[in-house]
Amino acid sequence: MADPGLSRQEQKEQTREALLDAALALSLEEGFAQISIRQITRAAGVVPTAFYRHFDSMDEVGLALVERSFAALRQMMRDAQREPGLVDDLITTSIDILATSVKANREHFAFVARERLGGSAPVRDAVQRELELFISETAVAIRVLPVVSTWSIEDVMALSGLFVRNMVFRAEQLIALPDGRADLEAEVKRKARREMLMIVFGVSNWKSG
Repeated sequence: MADPGLSRQEQKEQTREALLDAALALSLEEGFAQISIRQITRAAGVVPTAFYRHFDSMDEVGLALVERSFAALRQMMRDAQREPGLVDDLITTSIDILATSVKANREHFAFVARERLGGSAPVRDAVQRELELFISETAVAIRVLPVVSTWSIEDVMALSGLFVRNMVFRAEQLIALPDGRADLEAEVKRKARREMLMIVFGVSNWKSG
């Protein structure tokens, strides 16, 4: 329910966020393609007609959730870029940031993990587009590393894709871990670090052209 102490615009935004929160929570239980407008409005505490003041369709809700979820990924990348140091330190720091971000934004990461391979076609396509965009943004970030500064754009993009796909895979493993299992989290992080180091060692011997 909207807070009567808020302005009309603030109430509208509050209702929109409530609808998105409800859709996100329900999608994790049933899958986004299986939930209905009536379920979302009931969970958000608004009448069904209120839905259409904010969204034209369920697909539009799904696209908004994709955008919301990838905001967490972009913040994760920005946090990693703020950490200076050697390659080995950056890998360790990036993996720590990944684990922290997954725990802080578990619902959003779980939504991406579930919807990127199944469910609603428009949502699935949007996830894939966002992943490709994230790879491009990561490529820009790693292009400053001396070892790849002279590489072709195609090769930098390929390296970025390796990093991002590894991160997505390990993020999905972290999502699935039971609460309180620091030992299992440490093992996922250990494997991720080993894989990233193997990629980096391969990079040093790659001849771009």
